[in-house]
Amino acid sequence: MVSREWILRRNCSITPRQLMMVYAALCTTSLLVAIVFTMRGAWYILGFAILEMLAMGIAFFLYARHATDREHIALTDDCLLVELIQAEYVCQFRLDPRRTRVEPPGSAQDLIKLEARGTRVEVGRFLTEWKRRELARELQSALASAKYTELQF
Repeated sequence: MVSREWILRRNCSITPRQLMMVYAALCTTSLLVAIVFTMRGAWYILGFAILEMLAMGIAFFLYARHATDREHIALTDDCLLVELIQAEYVCQFRLDPRRTRVEPPGSAQDLIKLEARGTRVEVGRFLTEWKRRELARELQSALASAKYTELQF
């Protein structure tokens, strides 16, 4: 049973599916304009349009690849599960909640460090400095209550 859960995501204004629709509309418009100029004798415009669509496609692909990046932290009675999802890579860490130490960020660029039995994980990539500090306090509080609950039984 999950007693506490945090999902930290990028602040993306457009989903990958919406991005593909925008890209298709831009390519269609650019190609139509290029074809009109090509039919009037300016054939080199078509080459520039294709180059433009290729560059835009690469940029959109790189954006869409990381649009769904996230961090998932779940606290249960016997496990603190930390999942780091970046592009197609998923890293899972299972930490002992009774032995996990939370180190708040020291400066504006630092992340929250979670450490238990030699395993160290950094979280908070998608948060502002103030939100990182708030999350560190929440994690410390949740882990402290998990330790307290264990001592009562």
